[in-house]
Amino acid sequence: MVLTRTEPPRKSKPSDPVAAHQRQLEAFHSPADGPLTTQQGVVFSDNHNSLRAGLRGPTLLEDFILREKLEHFGQERIAERVIHARGAAAHGWFECHRSLSAFTRADFLQEAGGRTPVFVRFSNLTGERGSADTVRDLRGFAVRFYTREGNLDLVGANFPVSFVQDAMKFPDFVHALKPEPHHGMPQASAAHDTFWDFASLVPESTHALMWLMSDHALPRSLRMMGGYGVHSFRLVNAQGGAHFAKFHWRPRLGRHALVAEEAQRIAGFDPDFLRRDLWEAIARGQHPEWELGLQLVDEGRADELGVDLLDPTKLLPEALVPIQWVGKLVLHRNPENFFAETEQVAFNPGHLVPGIDFSHDPLLQGRLAGYSSAQAARLGGPNHHQLPINRPVCPVHHFQRDGAHCLGIARGPVSYEPNSLAQGGEFRADGGEQGFQSLPGPVAPPKLRKRTPAFDDHFSQATLFWNSQSSAERDHLVSAFVQSLARVESAAIRQRAVDNLALVDARLARKVADPLGLPPPDPRAAAGRAGFRHPPGEPISATLDRCAELSLEAPPASIASRRVAILVAPGVEVGAMKVLQQALHEHGAQTRVLASHLGVVATSSGQQLLVDQTFCGAPSALFDAVMVPAGAASADSLSRQGDAALYLLEAYRHGKSLCLIGEGARLLHLPVPEAEALPGVVRGRNDPADRLPMVQAFIQAIARHRHWGRPKADTAPD
Repeated sequence: MVLTRTEPPRKSKPSDPVAAHQRQLEAFHSPADGPLTTQQGVVFSDNHNSLRAGLRGPTLLEDFILREKLEHFGQERIAERVIHARGAAAHGWFECHRSLSAFTRADFLQEAGGRTPVFVRFSNLTGERGSADTVRDLRGFAVRFYTREGNLDLVGANFPVSFVQDAMKFPDFVHALKPEPHHGMPQASAAHDTFWDFASLVPESTHALMWLMSDHALPRSLRMMGGYGVHSFRLVNAQGGAHFAKFHWRPRLGRHALVAEEAQRIAGFDPDFLRRDLWEAIARGQHPEWELGLQLVDEGRADELGVDLLDPTKLLPEALVPIQWVGKLVLHRNPENFFAETEQVAFNPGHLVPGIDFSHDPLLQGRLAGYSSAQAARLGGPNHHQLPINRPVCPVHHFQRDGAHCLGIARGPVSYEPNSLAQGGEFRADGGEQGFQSLPGPVAPPKLRKRTPAFDDHFSQATLFWNSQSSAERDHLVSAFVQSLARVESAAIRQRAVDNLALVDARLARKVADPLGLPPPDPRAAAGRAGFRHPPGEPISATLDRCAELSLEAPPASIASRRVAILVAPGVEVGAMKVLQQALHEHGAQTRVLASHLGVVATSSGQQLLVDQTFCGAPSALFDAVMVPAGAASADSLSRQGDAALYLLEAYRHGKSLCLIGEGARLLHLPVPEAEALPGVVRGRNDPADRLPMVQAFIQAIARHRHWGRPKADTAPD
């Protein structure tokens, strides 16, 4: 009798896959109470004293409880990731909004309304595990879908493009970006010679450099950060039809950024700012959400776009292929244990499910070679997929056995296929059509180490990015280039970098060169160096002048979870303040009352107002907007306090929304006629008739996030 099985027996679908996944993880959690035991379950009662020979005698080696505790302590840390070492993560779910069966047979995309549990990890590309959150950097945006057909890992980033085109160059890029090996500095920064030496000699990095020097590299919050799959993948339907696919994540709260000066201040004041923001938002029930979008291109039409979809240093402009929004990602639960989940999760771009396949992107294909071995080395062996956070929710059947840290017990005598012993008859995997199948396709000879000429255009999309930025964003981008290159010691490297920028935009290059004391940039010098080739044909910038989607300036978004500082001193008038405060809370914003000291301050009516934080303990960089209530005594006191005056000045310079009520306007010395004309500065009388208009104007101002173009942005108005 011959038994042929092509797939594991199907189990009934769980009624709530998200809850089922949570129960799976909780099954491995230790109880929160009970007597202390050793790792072998031996109960002991004294966790404060080691075993000694007499009260003042030596510690005895026979104290196996002490030895076990210290031995474990000495091995509690594992090797950190080579890149993306610093991260934060959360559990959630993905809900499909419409069936995508016309494009893919992936099970979790077949049914509108179906939910799939997910685990998402955000991370900094550079920097060690203890570096700061808010450094200028690319951020990882990795999503694991625990589907009924296995784990799918979408290992993406908050930039849609890569720094290099081929995996052969990826180690060189990372080595150049890392701290310089002779002294291990700088930490978590691209502002040093080795990085700019590499970038100035590798022109394919130019487009990603524009993103790195832009506001996209300084997200205000992980919850306000977009994400991209970066590479082109393939979606394959049940009939074998294929489409190229680009993945996009759009945050419901909008995309917003910090100002560089703010990011630097926050790094010193609260290095965990982004991680804390994510954790606290989820803990208070303001669950972050993103929409999943797909750009889908029929394989037969790919050559018509003017963009090579296999080049990871290029994006696919939405003007050419609009995004189809197909689902929603919600993060609703923080990890129970940072190490067990956030640190031990092992993402891998090679984790695919039926209906989703690789493209021939040379960076994507090369990445597959390194992930499994790196994760095995970091997590102690080949069985890291058995850790609770890495286990799929579907049944697992294979003949892989043994190895370090094997958590399961494989039963029976058989560890090979085909066999006739496991079930009393012959078992053979017959290679049928079920399960994952790589998309068939031709492979054209000869074998060679070359790139297609379509990869040679390194600058037109960088130009498109520059043209798409607002005036303020361009100023920030120029400033970032100047600040980073000013720390480069080699004048030759600085000159090469600005010569490259001349191929992006002559004005950009001059604006960067002048503060660095460099001669006029020469694009011919850059184009004449080894490794630079002229782009073939007509670049994409010749057909598209700008893409609005590449700018962070966007229509107003929700103010939910925005943070508003309220500056007070004795004599503050709280009538209008309470009305605005209540309205902000109803829209989901948070408010904090700040004063020069903790405790309480006396209001103008003699009441006691509780103070949440101090000016020095909660700087303006941590807030999205500032309110100064009315009250002559309060305003006079705040005007005499250097911390309070600096607080409002910084918020003004950083383009934040301000609400100045009655005498509160004295802190910026704003004449009444001019106050109304300043972008994002809301001013009203301490009068009940002004309260509703002030509420509406302040909420609308916060929803815009930033307000540029204010006069005298470097000093308070006269």
